[in-house]
Amino acid sequence: MRINHKQQQLIDEMFDKVKQRYPEIVFKDLQTSPDDPDHIWINVIADMDEDREIEMVHYSSELETDLLLDYGYAFSIMFENPNKVYV
Repeated sequence: MRINHKQQQLIDEMFDKVKQRYPEIVFKDLQTSPDDPDHIWINVIADMDEDREIEMVHYSSELETDLLLDYGYAFSIMFENPNKVYV
């Protein structure tokens, strides 16, 4: 995956904004979406309850939309909760 300087700057800024509001998240890695190689996923580990996850998704999606409209780059915060039990 190739990321230019501006993309890295925007990724860092977006992650920092989400991290300020949700300090429990931890950066994991970056990857491209399997459906769109121009869409970059920012993978994070988020040990939080479901309500807080939903809140974080709404908050980060607003930031993602702003970056897409302002700069034309598609980023998404993708979270993984290591303690979530799937039934």
